[in-house]
Amino acid sequence: MESVVLPCKTIIPSKILETPEKPKDYSRNAPPKLTNDAYLKRLCKLGRLSQAISALDSSGSTVRPSTLSYLIESCIHSNSLELCYKIHTSIKKLMKKPDPFLDTKLVGMFAKCGSLGNAFSIFEEMRQRNLYTWSAIIGACAREKMWSDVVELFYWMMGDGDVVPDEFLFPKILQACGNHGDVETGRLIHGIVIKSGMSSELRVNNSILSVYAKCGWLSSAKRVFEGMRVNDIVSWNSMIKGYHQGGKISEAQRLFDLMQEEGVEPDAITWNILISSYSQLGKCDLAMELMSEMEMCGVKPDVFTWSCMISGFAQNNRGLEALQLFREMLLAGVEPNGITLVSAVSACSLVKDIRKGKEVHLIAMKLGYGEDVLVGNPLIDMYSKCGKLEAAREVFDMISEKDVYTWNSMIAGYCQAGYCGVAHDLFEQMQESDVPPNVITWNSMITGYIQKGDEDQAMDLFHNMEKNGGVKRDTASWNALIAGYLHNGQKDKALRIFKKMQSFGVKPNSITILSILPAIANIVSMKKVKEIHCCVLRSSLECEVSVANSLIDTYAKSGNINYSNAIFNGMPSIDLITWNTLTTGYVLHGYFNEAIRLFEHMRKQGHKPNRSTFASVISAYALAKKVEEGKCIFTAMTEEYQILPSLDHYIAMVNLYGRSGKLDEALDFIGGLPVESDVSLWSTFLTACLRHGNVEQAMHAGERLLDLEPDNAFIRRLVSRIYDLCRVSKGSFKIRRPRIRKVPSENIGRSWIEEKNTIHCFVTGDLGLMDGKRLNSWIESLEQNTKESRYHDVVNIQEEMKEECGGIHSEKLALAFAIIGPCSPRQSPTVRIVKNLRICDECHRFAKSVSAAHGCEIYVSDSTCLHHFKQGVCSCGDYW
Repeated sequence: MESVVLPCKTIIPSKILETPEKPKDYSRNAPPKLTNDAYLKRLCKLGRLSQAISALDSSGSTVRPSTLSYLIESCIHSNSLELCYKIHTSIKKLMKKPDPFLDTKLVGMFAKCGSLGNAFSIFEEMRQRNLYTWSAIIGACAREKMWSDVVELFYWMMGDGDVVPDEFLFPKILQACGNHGDVETGRLIHGIVIKSGMSSELRVNNSILSVYAKCGWLSSAKRVFEGMRVNDIVSWNSMIKGYHQGGKISEAQRLFDLMQEEGVEPDAITWNILISSYSQLGKCDLAMELMSEMEMCGVKPDVFTWSCMISGFAQNNRGLEALQLFREMLLAGVEPNGITLVSAVSACSLVKDIRKGKEVHLIAMKLGYGEDVLVGNPLIDMYSKCGKLEAAREVFDMISEKDVYTWNSMIAGYCQAGYCGVAHDLFEQMQESDVPPNVITWNSMITGYIQKGDEDQAMDLFHNMEKNGGVKRDTASWNALIAGYLHNGQKDKALRIFKKMQSFGVKPNSITILSILPAIANIVSMKKVKEIHCCVLRSSLECEVSVANSLIDTYAKSGNINYSNAIFNGMPSIDLITWNTLTTGYVLHGYFNEAIRLFEHMRKQGHKPNRSTFASVISAYALAKKVEEGKCIFTAMTEEYQILPSLDHYIAMVNLYGRSGKLDEALDFIGGLPVESDVSLWSTFLTACLRHGNVEQAMHAGERLLDLEPDNAFIRRLVSRIYDLCRVSKGSFKIRRPRIRKVPSENIGRSWIEEKNTIHCFVTGDLGLMDGKRLNSWIESLEQNTKESRYHDVVNIQEEMKEECGGIHSEKLALAFAIIGPCSPRQSPTVRIVKNLRICDECHRFAKSVSAAHGCEIYVSDSTCLHHFKQGVCSCGDYW
């Protein structure tokens, strides 16, 4: 094939460029030939927000509002206030006229990034506010739980008149009404909702329902609930929570059952509402049953559930069970939060278990709560109560931002341990810190010093807290002084402080009354008891169960059981302590039938008796000499109620046998006890032996007492007299001589009686202002008819010398002062005497004779019991 040559045409350019064209720059830093908007958005996507804001200033006014909105959203995601300020400044330069859209975005940006002040500034400067603007500022306040501000903004919004909340904004405002307790605003919104046609909106209806339920308007909540077309789980939960908060537990339980019948399954919130409510009411066992049922229904308990349970047990003094629940929570894989840890630490403090407290502390450290003030404060308290002040101080020093509770916990810990000097140093440091001492701090210092016995320092603090500290004294400040003086045995000073407190116009509280009443619980203080009772009525404290219980006890010990009974009958609610207190009062006065009837009535009312109840009831059967019934009660205590007997029950049983003369059974009972011999047991048995004239068993009891207390001079004298009566040689004493070289003298008898607001003290053998001749004549005339021979051959339990040796006994002198003394114009007086020793048989017979001859009632409270003499008979049944 021949070659074919194709002709070629050469094209010569007319002009060749001498300088080559500059290549295009595609670097990342230089803006491409894109719009400013696209470039700014691209920078934001690349994470270069600060550069985008800087580029915004050079972009002029060509940037679209949507791009600016995109930049604002990017600032929100960055959560950087610095960038928020920059974008705000740049936008203000670009905006030639107000833009409600961008202003609303800026309000939301500052609110979400933690600068509510800037958000409000922009909001207030806006000339035109739309629904989104109001939603942004109201939502911001709601997130910060500024409920009152939300309500005020609502009224401001309605005052503008241009905008009405929608179905998304109304729930936020209603939430604020419920949490703020503003039911009136809630009712107003309810009306607006109906008029604006939003009454069919489920979210809005649930919010209205929640307001009524939280504010206790349960009838209104019920009407809303029943008027709703659909009730979802939120509706049911609001109603159940409302009834629980209102104390209508049975109605809440009915709703809980009804929701399940209607096919609405309870969620975790429903169960938690019930469990939390029962725990707060102290019904921890019911709460536990609910928690078990919750798990059976397939709903796993969350951290809130466990926290409610642990907190409930801890607050109801069931610390061991609270700690067991905390352990089970950890085993279940649920991580505790701060509230859980606080409750667990409180439980450790309650049971004073330092080992478990350290374990909880370690868990708190691992979870990052080592410097948290919420957990740190109870840890300081726990370590202090367990006596580990060094550990408490370590926790205190670790907390960087201490609040007033942190300081108070540490100061109180030092004060309770008696280290008032260290507490005072810390107190001075606190005054120099950013956290000034409050009234609790001052009260802790006052309590610490006065409990230690430093009254002067305590009083200086008490006076200086207002003068120099600028802290107003409260009731607890006065209570600290009263309790301190009582702790130091200075009842008169405590009563003076109490009167001064009232003169200053400070109203006492229940703690004041509970402190002061035991100090006057004796038969010569009846007038003071009535004064305190009047104070209780003026302070409206009579309905507090603890105060009423204390009044019942004080009146009984003051010799007026009728007042105790009247208070009991007038109480709106009573607890087990109430029943026990009145039962003990009846036993004290020898009213055994009333005590037994009250016990039976208590059981019929469904109250479960405790240890104290059984000790009193067995004593009542002892007074009634019903041995078999008392034995049945003792058996029921152990078998039916699973209560292990204590020493008080054993003493009551020995008394039960002894009063009825069953000395052999009493001795067998003592011999079979699982506890070591005790002085109180053998003293009770000795009394029974002597009262029934069994000197041989009395000698046995006396020897056992000497084994237990060989240096007790009174017991030695008593046993010596028993030996004399049995004609036993002193050389046969099985025990060694007492270690004391000098045999102490006989105890000196003293008696006190109140007359015209003055307490008179009488000493055995000291006639004082009494007319000796008249006194002896009066005594002789009465004793002519009181010669009894019941105990002439039995050793009397006499703690002081006989009158032939030591003079007329003090109780006789006090009795004579009341009946024939210069201050006794009354007819048939009620005489009240307190004696420091056991009244002897002779004086006991004498008092019976006086009550019969003069037609008066005589109360004598000696070292063993309360004697009530009336018409020649004593309430003790001549057995004491």
